[in-house]
Amino acid sequence: MPSKRTAPSARRSGTAPASAELRERILSATRELLRQHRFDALSVADILTAAEVSRASFYFYFPSKQAVLAELVRQAVTQGQQAAQPWIDGQQDPVTALRAGVTDGARLWRANAGVLMAIVENWASDEDLRTLWLEQMDLFTDAAAARVESDPHARRRLAGQDIRTVAASLTWLGERLYYLAAAGVPPFDDEEVLIDVLINAWTSLLYGRTATDPDIPPLTPIEPPDHSP
Repeated sequence: MPSKRTAPSARRSGTAPASAELRERILSATRELLRQHRFDALSVADILTAAEVSRASFYFYFPSKQAVLAELVRQAVTQGQQAAQPWIDGQQDPVTALRAGVTDGARLWRANAGVLMAIVENWASDEDLRTLWLEQMDLFTDAAAARVESDPHARRRLAGQDIRTVAASLTWLGERLYYLAAAGVPPFDDEEVLIDVLINAWTSLLYGRTATDPDIPPLTPIEPPDHSP
């Protein structure tokens, strides 16, 4: 099998900006095309036309349209990790931080609907996309499991349950409901409904409270461990 072409590690400074601009044009064109077209109906020729690049330029940077999608997915996931960071850090009331993260996640999915719907609809039928999406989802699951492990409130609530399994269940619930919202499926196309359902699923399972319960005071944020000698 022929090896994949990779970009040289060093380029003349005069060619670097143009090269970066060509690659970004391919990514941007694909992102825009996915706003209107299903990924399985999209061809490399469509991307070439929209990006105004040659076939040789496309294949210099990406071996396939799946590789372009993979890069767009990684970019979106990086934004999703940033959205989740306030809860992961454990420096705020967890319910408040979860609501902020879920809200940002809903808006992230709406802004990247074409890309994220494409990966959800195609990862089961393409081995490379399957590997990619499972890896990306594991990033969220691992972060959530670590956060729960560090939180005595949540650990007590989940006594006897496998924490990573719970974290994975909540992570995949979010993936499914965000997808349904992006696809315009009621009632999850209503952003307030989507956020309330997800935040209440997380908070009731992890903390035994709903996001709007006025009788339960905020939980104490987790203090970072003291590693001083």
